[in-house]
Amino acid sequence: MARTSKTLGKNYWALFLLILLGIVVGSFIGHLTKEVQFLKWLNYGINFAIGDSKENNVVTLNLAVIIINFGLRIKITIGSVIGAIAAVFIYKKL
Repeated sequence: MARTSKTLGKNYWALFLLILLGIVVGSFIGHLTKEVQFLKWLNYGINFAIGDSKENNVVTLNLAVIIINFGLRIKITIGSVIGAIAAVFIYKKL
C-alpha cells in the first residue's frame, strides 16, 4: 500500500515536534542536574545569538510610532542533544 503525501506530512511534523520536545526535556534535565557532581556535564553547552540585549546591539526597526527589537539566543547543551537523539529513537519505535 502506497503512502500519500498527506500521511508523510503528518509524520514529519510528528518527528519535528518530538525532536523539539526532546530538546526541551533534555535541556531541562541538564539544568536540573547542574549541581550534581557526576551529572553536571549534561549542562555544558554553547550559546548562539543574534543580537545581545546587554550590549544593546540587537536588530532594531524604528518606525517612529513603534520600535521593534529583534534578537535570538539558542543554547545547545549535551542534555538537549541527548534528548533529541532519544526522540528520534522513540519516533522510530512508534
